[in-house]
Amino acid sequence: MTRGGAPVRVAALSLTLGVAGVSWVVAARQMNGMDMGVATRLGSFSFFFVLWASMMAAMMLPGAAPAVVNCARDSSRVLAGPQFVASYLMVWTLVGLAVFVVYRPHGSIVAGALVIAAGIYELTPLKRHFRRRCRESSQSGFEFGMCCVGSSVGLMLVLVAVGVMSIAWMSVIAAVVCAQKHCSSRTVIDVALAMAIVGLGILIVIAPSSIAGLTPMT
Repeated sequence: MTRGGAPVRVAALSLTLGVAGVSWVVAARQMNGMDMGVATRLGSFSFFFVLWASMMAAMMLPGAAPAVVNCARDSSRVLAGPQFVASYLMVWTLVGLAVFVVYRPHGSIVAGALVIAAGIYELTPLKRHFRRRCRESSQSGFEFGMCCVGSSVGLMLVLVAVGVMSIAWMSVIAAVVCAQKHCSSRTVIDVALAMAIVGLGILIVIAPSSIAGLTPMT
């Protein structure tokens, strides 16, 4: 197999980060005026589908960039990188379909409980397993996407619970997801993050008005 040279790797990286950058702009424009905290409604299926796809491209592609570059490097096919990206985003799109089906505007108690559950998940062996798999080479964007869903599902649950249309929460979660994909796991940091998430959940339950952007349902 002929390995892709530097131009192929640069092209794959540029494509991945370029799509992510454009997606941030698209998502921010679509989300403008939509954030109502826990009372946020998703809108029509077509609106949410396009928004979720742009959100996932914006949030997840920066963390997936090394995997895309590795795929392009190891393949002789010009379209290996774009195909990897497309199949990777397809996995996150399927997650969006599940969110659309089960999501309902909710109160601060439900939001807090979901955030606490997300924090606990950060400490589970399953989370560590999928996070490790996310740092390994993969020839399949779909397989890589499934591992990344397993690694980031708790963090995405925080986003859905506290403000699925919030650009601020989206930015925070995207930064954490990207850091976890690029940085090796360290127990002290992982435990601190999990405890911070659990603490946020408790704060949402007992004092929802103290969380910026969190609008309790009336």
